[in-house]
Amino acid sequence: EGGNKNSQNINSAYNIHVNGVLHCRVRYSQLLGLHEQIKKEYGSNVVPAFPPKKIFTLTPAEVEQRREQLEKYMQAIRQDPLLGASESFNSFLRKAQQETQQIPTEEVAIEICLCNGQKVTVNILTSYKTEDVLDAVATKLDLPDDLVGYFSLFLVREGVDGSLSFVRKLQEFELPYVSITSSRSSEFHIVLRKSYWDMAYDSDVMENRVGLNLLYAQTVSDIERGWILVNKDQHRQLKSLQEKGSKKEFIHLGQTLKYYGYIKFDPCVTDFPEKGCQVIVSAGNNELNFHVKLPNEQMKEGSFKVTRMRCWRITSSQVPIANGTTNPCSSGQFEIKLELSFEYLMSKDRLQWVTITSDQAIMMSICLQSMVDELMVKKSGGSIKKMLRKRHNGSIHRSDSQQAVKSSPLLDSPDANREQIVKLSTKLTSVSLRGISASNSANNISNYAFEGIGDDDL
Repeated sequence: EGGNKNSQNINSAYNIHVNGVLHCRVRYSQLLGLHEQIKKEYGSNVVPAFPPKKIFTLTPAEVEQRREQLEKYMQAIRQDPLLGASESFNSFLRKAQQETQQIPTEEVAIEICLCNGQKVTVNILTSYKTEDVLDAVATKLDLPDDLVGYFSLFLVREGVDGSLSFVRKLQEFELPYVSITSSRSSEFHIVLRKSYWDMAYDSDVMENRVGLNLLYAQTVSDIERGWILVNKDQHRQLKSLQEKGSKKEFIHLGQTLKYYGYIKFDPCVTDFPEKGCQVIVSAGNNELNFHVKLPNEQMKEGSFKVTRMRCWRITSSQVPIANGTTNPCSSGQFEIKLELSFEYLMSKDRLQWVTITSDQAIMMSICLQSMVDELMVKKSGGSIKKMLRKRHNGSIHRSDSQQAVKSSPLLDSPDANREQIVKLSTKLTSVSLRGISASNSANNISNYAFEGIGDDDL
């Protein structure tokens, strides 16, 4: 900042929140360095404009303006299919995360949980990215290379009662060891689970002994947790297959059950069909399934297909905590409220926004995104095996046309003869920057929204 040591300069450090979670703290000069590097690699015509350096001390209004410009800049990079997936950008975020948490690069042991509760300890470097940790686990388990991409690492929170709550799938811009250490709580674990949605891919995994065991453990666990619904008769059949050790038959029977391959979320709140309804959301089979409790205590179930979602967005806002309640998690008087909203084609010409208020909104959006990615690959005739492998080699599969657009045309009436796949932005990460010394003024309570918008010209 022009070497100016004035007190204003504390504002040249910014907290970067990714999806409502503090990811790292960076200075203006570091962001400028990132900009220069990306410009060098991709040329200035691809890279968004960067807020200029100022020689004089910034006024509070200018400080806020610069924060907004930097936030827009980071969001633009994150949303760009090329720059958002670039090693420069992701390694910048990983390095900044490590520096912020002040964790030196050294060898450590990290525990990864399998679905059956078994823990696998792998030796890694603290600076290993998600993909490196996944590789290390696969090597330890003897899972063959071509199956590694069928699995992912998930950050989960375990309740006192043993219940599991998904926080997020670990992303390519974070260091799993740093993420788990900085949570500073023993409730958080990293779990290995399958990462695809279409059960047709189960057969690839089941051809291998280790793959079969992992899939079997996950199916048993999901049934025991009540995530997969089982009636008495099916329960008897499953028990006898389990006793015989018939893992493949067990999985085949599992595939016929309701909610097989779904991820179940904690009870939360939705405005559909009316405001303030309690809902249990499950993601799977290219849909979000709602189990809603209406104000008159009546239960209703329905599903929203991803192919009929025109766009979605995550909003994180700071809301004041009501007086009289104590919330140890919050710093000061605010807590972060996360919402996932999607615009849905209810009928031929009627679009409606549906909102879910949940701490797991991020995980929900990650699920929607990966369903869309999987459908895209199938639609283009590509093989998921290739996509998974490609992703595993560090580049996310993306088509250039999947860029987010600022404003999107309304849906044409969909052709009744074909299910419509809507393009959505591939990166639904909301990135926000907050000036570290910002006062608790109204500015600080603004929504940091990030839209994933799709046009439907597929």
